[in-house]
Amino acid sequence: MNTSMLEKELSYLLTKMQKAKPLVHNMTNVVVTNFTANGLYALGASPVMAYAPEEVADMAKVAGALVLNIGTLTGELVDTMVIAGLSANANGVPVLLDPVGAGAIRFRTESALRILREVKISLVRGNAAEIAHLVGEAREIKGVDAGESGSYDNACLAVRAAQELGTVVAITGREDVITDGRLCRVISGGDALLTQVTGTGCLLTSVLGAFAAVEQDLLLAGTAGLAFYGTAASRAAERTAAFGPGSFQTAFLDELAKLHPHSLKGYAAVREIQAVSAGGLS
Repeated sequence: MNTSMLEKELSYLLTKMQKAKPLVHNMTNVVVTNFTANGLYALGASPVMAYAPEEVADMAKVAGALVLNIGTLTGELVDTMVIAGLSANANGVPVLLDPVGAGAIRFRTESALRILREVKISLVRGNAAEIAHLVGEAREIKGVDAGESGSYDNACLAVRAAQELGTVVAITGREDVITDGRLCRVISGGDALLTQVTGTGCLLTSVLGAFAAVEQDLLLAGTAGLAFYGTAASRAAERTAAFGPGSFQTAFLDELAKLHPHSLKGYAAVREIQAVSAGGLS
């Protein structure tokens, strides 16, 4: 797809999502619940946080997307996530997984892999180390943060993960990459201040859920979410350059609320790479 056509598709998808105001069911971590809800409201979506095993199946079936985030994990929560995921699968609701801290501790890695085995996941979003550990590749991770790696390395890793896991995979970093295992897109934009505000990665996965709720092409939905999210971050960083992460966080929510179809110009760029088997790129 040429650049101008892709930009039109992304712009149309933002408008579609804002008009639909999709319900995003978030089973996310306790650290980020408020920020995630406010971010989704600012974007134009409708958040719900439901965790009780007695209600998650019913909530998942009426949502536009289900987001599973293992940031604050318990064994009981994983059981409940599987219940919600299976309900979403049965009702055609896309399920997104954020494998927070996978690779840091065995329980987290095993929990993420269990969810991937038992639930059909539509899209996985994580940093390079988290995604690497899902496919048995060791990369540096400290707590829930990954060491930096280049866009080409991340693109190769994302392609391999998408092919092995059978899902769309997004790896976020200095540049974001997303792939369905056949086509890989690299999105530039965003700002380093995102790494200084707790929950921006978790919110991003939920934002991708909002776009996935209104678009069956999950590679396109994910590309739109990454591009517009990075755009809002870049604009917020411009406004708060003389201040710090506290001011940035508030400005970022404001910029999510101000997104419009032409916001990407000058702030986000998307380039495409053809993927080949075994994680190679051409």
